[in-house]
Amino acid sequence: MRTGPPRTHAQRSVLVAASAALATAAVMALPPSAVAADSAPIGFGAGTTGGGGAGAVTVSTLAAFRTAVTGSTAKVVKVDGLIPLSGQVDVGSNTTVLGVGSSSGFTGGGLRLKKVTNVVIRNLHISKPLKPADGIEVQASTKVWIDHNSFSADRDHDKDYYDGLLDINHASDFVTVSWNTFKDHYKGSLVGHSDNNASQDTGHLRVTYHHNHFSNVYSRIPSLRFGTGHFYDNYVVGAETAVHPRMGAQMLVENNVFRSTAVAVTTDRDSDVDGYANLTGNDLGGAATEVSRVGTFTKPPYSYTAEPASSVVASVTSGAGAGKL
Repeated sequence: MRTGPPRTHAQRSVLVAASAALATAAVMALPPSAVAADSAPIGFGAGTTGGGGAGAVTVSTLAAFRTAVTGSTAKVVKVDGLIPLSGQVDVGSNTTVLGVGSSSGFTGGGLRLKKVTNVVIRNLHISKPLKPADGIEVQASTKVWIDHNSFSADRDHDKDYYDGLLDINHASDFVTVSWNTFKDHYKGSLVGHSDNNASQDTGHLRVTYHHNHFSNVYSRIPSLRFGTGHFYDNYVVGAETAVHPRMGAQMLVENNVFRSTAVAVTTDRDSDVDGYANLTGNDLGGAATEVSRVGTFTKPPYSYTAEPASSVVASVTSGAGAGKL
């Protein structure tokens, strides 16, 4: 309790102004994710709305989930609890799948978006997708937003025991992958499944990755064939090879942070044709780069604001993953 003579009006005014300034500074100092999660996708997936304002249905069993996500009518499906899967469940167009709370989702298998459009997947835990199931597979689909999910497996088995955490293939297009965590896996995120699929994939596979946290993921962060990728404000820890454009793919790698990573960016491994990369504003943390060809993709065709690499670790570690909406 304060003692002494009462403060004058001028003194009280100064204190009020100082307190307001401190409060404003504190809010401004918070990373963007701590203030509010994105209300809509930024990047190539912009405009994706999923089920929009459709009335939500909440499910807690696999049977109920399969029924709820079928078809192309607008729908919002909330997943309450952790549902075991074997294989993959197909999700229809114009769908939002949203985890309830901080620990809902799927384990043992994953979700497949095949020949659909306008799908949002948020706030799910997706773990240990046994081969041949991916955690999420986006196949021949457009307008997809994958946001604030937690993907994980383990590295106690060989590299082919689990399949990909997030794979995007067969000319899928206009996808944003934001504010997710990817942990403890060999093959993180593959975009473009084969060197032999140029006729289908060329001109497609446009994907934005921003504010994701990759931890103890060996490679494919991401691996991109034929398409165009924007990888900005991500935090990568413990990779062997991280960003990997190949087969003529173009990638802009901007304001990311790499730690305990052997090769941050490579364009000339594992395929007959090299990829292209442009690097700007990254904190490589001692990681090597293997850029055989510098690309022409230097400015994305959409509005965005990339925060500097110096604030990425704080933003991503506080804001990425399920339970952070």
